[in-house]
This record gives sequence, structure tokens and C-alpha cells, in this order.
Amino acid sequence: MPRPFITSRQPMSDHIPSVVVRAQALAPAFTEAAAKWAARLGLPLEGEADFALQLGESGLQLADLGPQAPGPVRVDFVEGAVAHRRLFGGGTGQMIAKAVGVQPGVRPSVLDATAGLGRDAFVLASLGCQTAMIERQPLIAALLEDGLARAKGDEEVGAIVAQMRLLVGNAIELMRGWEGEEPQVIYLDPMFPHRDKSALVKKEMRLFRPLVGDDLDAPALLEAALALATHRVVVKRPRKAPIIAGPKPSYALDGKSSRYDIYPKKALKP
Repeated sequence: MPRPFITSRQPMSDHIPSVVVRAQALAPAFTEAAAKWAARLGLPLEGEADFALQLGESGLQLADLGPQAPGPVRVDFVEGAVAHRRLFGGGTGQMIAKAVGVQPGVRPSVLDATAGLGRDAFVLASLGCQTAMIERQPLIAALLEDGLARAKGDEEVGAIVAQMRLLVGNAIELMRGWEGEEPQVIYLDPMFPHRDKSALVKKEMRLFRPLVGDDLDAPALLEAALALATHRVVVKRPRKAPIIAGPKPSYALDGKSSRYDIYPKKALKP
């Protein structure tokens, strides 16, 4: 029997059941590479499992093996929704750009401490911000690493992902022990507890929630971010969600479904 691969954004608790994840090659040509991922992440290659980290022609993807599961998820910075947002998303007029302080002559360095699939970090990098990312869930970090590697070879997107740096580990610990130049802006998008079970959510959320749970350590995350950022901290929340426990934001930018709580420390200037 394969051993359970326990995954969590928070310390082990009763909030997340154990799940079994195995690695899988989608074609014989990818068997060796899939085995390397399995060894690196401590995943079995055979046996019953709840999820599969699959490797094929399109790169690395994570699939729920349940009977009514959504489709697999992978990171693609070149095509699909991310490409559409890069080309038609509104550029510096996007709310996230305003939230982190992008303005004429100002492209702050940003640390996205809850990177997820890297979409927000990619938007900021496409606008000219040097962007570091932290992801502590090892399977999601693997998807990110694979997506960045594939995008490096693209003529247009390669220059954007060159401005993105991935760190894998606990964001609170990494921020508290940060080495090197401090980021001007830290961006947080903690997993929010969704209690409305009837609500339709994105397939990524349906796939990841059994693996990562909710960010119950969000107050400590905010505290560490406020101690490290030189100019501001930005927290993305569902529009009607309460603020994170701790210091109150100075102001917020509201959108249709989300809002950005702003914790300024110092003005961003050209």
C-alpha cells in the first residue's frame, strides 16, 4: 500500500483528511521523468490514490481521481486564461495593479507569499514588477515550477517569467528569516473558508481544497508580511469577507467579487 501523502498549508490538524497522491506518466516517453518527480516529492508510482500528479506532452498536471472530479489543473503562462488576461486584462488599469501601487514611473518589487498557480504574480510581472513567489504546498509548487520552465522558451512570455522567482516553503518562516533585499510590497491571497457548499467554485478551488484546506494562520501571515514589506501589504479577500484578524487596513479597493485591503507603510515614489 502506498503511504498517505499528507498535504497542508497549515500545521497538521483535524481540518484536512489524509489523501493519497501518486505520480503517473501519461505516455511511456514520460515514465523516467515522472519517476524523478515521484522520488523528489515522495510519491508512489502505483496503487490506489485520491489524486495523481500526471506528466505528459502538455507538462505537469494535478488530477482528482474521484468519480465526479473536475478536470486536471496545470500552470500555463503562455496560452489560455492567463494569456487572455495579459493581452486584454486592462494593463495598469487592473485593480491588482492599483492595489500594489503600480503607477507611472513606479514598478514596485512584489512578494506574492501565497502564490497558488501564480496568476496574480504573472500579471504583476507582465506589468514590469520584479516578483518573488512563495508556495508551501509541494504539489502546487511543482506545477508552478513546471509552468515557469515551459514558459521560459516562449518568445514573448520568456521575458516576463524571467522576472518571477519561486521559493518553496512556509511563507511565515521564510518571511521571518528573509535574506537579501526586502520586497517593497507583499501580496497575500489566503485561502478563505467557504461555508456555502452549494456555491459553484472554480475547478482549481474544488481540486485544491482537499489538499490545502483553509489558511487558518492568516493572522500570523499578515503579521510577518507587515514586518518585512518596506512600503505596503496588500490582502486580497472575497468582497464581503471579514478582514484578517490583526491591524486594520487603511483602505480597501472593492471589485465585483473581490476586494483588496491595503496596509500602507511608506509612499511608493518614482
